[in-house]
Amino acid sequence: MNIQTFEDLECWKACRKLRIFVAKEVVPVLPKYEQYRLGDQILRAARSSTANTAEGYGRFHYLDNAKFCSNARGSCWETLDHLITAYDEELIPDDIYQRGRELSHHAIKLLNGYMNYLYKQSKKKSTNLHEQFAEYGTDNR
Repeated sequence: MNIQTFEDLECWKACRKLRIFVAKEVVPVLPKYEQYRLGDQILRAARSSTANTAEGYGRFHYLDNAKFCSNARGSCWETLDHLITAYDEELIPDDIYQRGRELSHHAIKLLNGYMNYLYKQSKKKSTNLHEQFAEYGTDNR
């Protein structure tokens, strides 16, 4: 598969699923008094996972990219912690909690794989300091 934009990355897609799940399935079931406390925190963490993945992609340097993916991974773990809190405090049902765990772990697994790829690419002798710029949006006439 040819990666032309961050939207093509499987790890970004997994983070996006987690973010949408949090926004549409978790926050709405929280009690009103928690939607602006825990709901805001969990939504910010989930949003940060996609935002950091996208920002890293835009850095055009393997190690910079990996650092932002590390931040995205941290946001996925933070999202999971908020889900655990919501479950422990009986604010969300078991099925939502379990689905959130699955989505979090899947996104983390894909981010780990992508980061491993980035680290390997950064160590190749044939690699310049910077990645090749993608030909995204170029006119090839």
